[in-house]
Amino acid sequence: MDFKRNDRGREREKVRFNIEAWSPKTELGKEVKAKTVTSIEEVFHAGRRIEEPEIIDALLPELNNEIIEIANVQRMTKNNRKMKFRATAVVGDGKGHVGVGSGKDVEVKAAIESSIVDAKGRVIPIILGCGSWQCLCGTKHSLPFKVEGRCGSVQVILKPAPRGLGIVASAPVKRMLELAGVKDIWAFSRGRTRAKYNTVVAVYRALGSINTMKNISEELVE
Repeated sequence: MDFKRNDRGREREKVRFNIEAWSPKTELGKEVKAKTVTSIEEVFHAGRRIEEPEIIDALLPELNNEIIEIANVQRMTKNNRKMKFRATAVVGDGKGHVGVGSGKDVEVKAAIESSIVDAKGRVIPIILGCGSWQCLCGTKHSLPFKVEGRCGSVQVILKPAPRGLGIVASAPVKRMLELAGVKDIWAFSRGRTRAKYNTVVAVYRALGSINTMKNISEELVE
């Protein structure tokens, strides 16, 4: 595992596993190891569950990781208050794949590793497009339409923007959209946005809702 710090001064963890020494335990892992499955899109289309982070490392070698937040969390026991660190991580390859995860531990390093492993297990595909009426260039620089996501009191709305505008959003939302491969977007948020975990999860759900949209164009033609 390799730990690096990016140019912006925030921690970016390059946590990768040794694929050669990997001994898969799931059927999907064995197929990836044997190179029967060579694309992450095959896994998504088949609706198969990813239970080993090594699968993501093998199929998405360009995946980057970044820690969005490290916070203290406490719980009350019979004897005393137990304090742990909760790390929130975002992973993405900048080409339409992104994931969000969190991990808790009494040590910061262990919490970071756990959060990145959790984020890799939650990677989803993102459908990119050009849904802005001001642009209509046909390239995959934004989103195809407006999407919304919620987590707790936080609501995030993402609207397609014209090419060249950039990502108009807060720092954690912007970094997550960059890792997802979005280049131009309008982002609006409501609620307690200081809770970064809820904010990035709301963005994650908004992006994931694109995959659940029903295409009724063919039904209308019929």
